[in-house]
Amino acid sequence: MTWIERGGKLERSFQTPDFLTAYNLVSAMVGPAEGLNHHPDISFGWGYVRITLTTHDAGGITELDHRLADAIDVAVKPFDL
Repeated sequence: MTWIERGGKLERSFQTPDFLTAYNLVSAMVGPAEGLNHHPDISFGWGYVRITLTTHDAGGITELDHRLADAIDVAVKPFDL
């Protein structure tokens, strides 16, 4: 699945085989988010991770959101989900 633009946000979801994989997937996103000083909204639980990116002070999607989306894609690629 790829990123979807919806309502001024970038969104992506993953299905995972278990809670630990979901947790590890979220953990893999921490480095890129900290590196760009831009932090996604993330929800996760058994079998899923949902990410939302937006630049709140700009009122929508900016280049920073796209950069973080690309960095997240690289970080989670080893999970092959």
